[in-house]
Amino acid sequence: MRTLITGGTVIDTEPEPRVLPGADVLVEDGVITAVGPGLAGTAGPRRHPEPPGPVEPEASAESPANGAPDVRVLDATGMIVLPGFVDTHRHVWQSVLRSIAADMTLGGYLDLVLGRLTPAFRPEDVYAANLWGALEALDAGITTVHDWSHIQLTPEHTDAAIQGLRESGIRAVFAYAHPRSDDAARREDEVRRIAALLGSSDLVTPGLAAWGPVYGSAAGAGADWRLARELGLRISLHATGTGAVERLHAAGLLGPDVMVVHGNGFTDEAVKLLAAGGGVASVTPAVEMQMGFGAPETGRFRAAGIPTGLGIDTVTNVPGDMFAAMRAAFAADRLGGGTLTVADVLRTATIEGAAVLGMDDRIGSLRPGKQADLVLLRTDRPGLAPVHDPVGAVVTAAGVGDVDTVLVTGRIVKYAGRLLHADPPGALTLASRSAAHVVAGAGERRTAVPS
Repeated sequence: MRTLITGGTVIDTEPEPRVLPGADVLVEDGVITAVGPGLAGTAGPRRHPEPPGPVEPEASAESPANGAPDVRVLDATGMIVLPGFVDTHRHVWQSVLRSIAADMTLGGYLDLVLGRLTPAFRPEDVYAANLWGALEALDAGITTVHDWSHIQLTPEHTDAAIQGLRESGIRAVFAYAHPRSDDAARREDEVRRIAALLGSSDLVTPGLAAWGPVYGSAAGAGADWRLARELGLRISLHATGTGAVERLHAAGLLGPDVMVVHGNGFTDEAVKLLAAGGGVASVTPAVEMQMGFGAPETGRFRAAGIPTGLGIDTVTNVPGDMFAAMRAAFAADRLGGGTLTVADVLRTATIEGAAVLGMDDRIGSLRPGKQADLVLLRTDRPGLAPVHDPVGAVVTAAGVGDVDTVLVTGRIVKYAGRLLHADPPGALTLASRSAAHVVAGAGERRTAVPS
């Protein structure tokens, strides 16, 4: 199957974000094969109205072009075409807890979400939450998500989380976290099982979400690092303040396979050690400011040469779209006297985020040979038109409502503003039922446990 995207304003992000005047994008068997002017003439395009009725993922907007039934033409006139967004840190299973902790700082979140709500999740709730959370990401143009999954209460919970991701059609790293942070809860057998289950060619690939050495022991961290490197898994950990990077350096654990999440308040020495060790970072600016972690370190990390991506973290108190994250990162940096540009910010949300996940050879830009993870944004809305600077418009003005079409490996997962999942209303019903069950269960435990 070939897909031609023609007539749009194309933004590539490699080596730097820039507009490609008059460019078309040609995709074949899920891979970008050409980007440039004149491709429409070669493929014989014709403009198509929105297909009537429900749109199936494998048949949307498909029509013969120039007598070739295997060419699908997407008319992007009046749209911006760019690589899909890469969310480098998200707890996807918390989608059914949206805005439940809106006023809380970290302590309140940990008590409510991890302390009281998490134990109420059944495997079916995790499935519903991961499916709904992944659909939310796709709806917003996020084509890749790093799912830091700490809801592994049983192997059945783990399998349900993976099933939800797979059924959504999103590209994901499923980063397995042990059921608890204490060493007794470590499940190396489960990590091995997941690594074997999710091959590197799968759309959902494995990773390891480490508790230590911040929330877990140094011994547990060492064991996790050895296991991850034996299995070829990338490692991610939460860290703020002082000490975490220094401990990793002292133990010889830093490397390009290590992603530090947040990093607020790192010392200058920690930043130097992380950079020298080849480590990468994920900044979740909206959550970090709202929960009181400290100023986001996006500009500081990038200035030190640390590849830095953006993440949502949790929708318990912030929006789940990359537009909000980009604006939070941009504003926070400028408030702190930084010099991030809109092009810098778009890089962190695309190609640099892909590099953080070790995927920049596959996604994050429009370079021919990469997977066709793409987003088409409408520019005829009052909040976005007229567009003077396409890159600036994406970062400072666009929103979820402008996301018209989304492709993952060339497969259309959203078209004409509609998700093409087989049953979005059914997914919403499952998510709503699970939300009600989890909240009710947490209330029962609070009543039963003496203060």
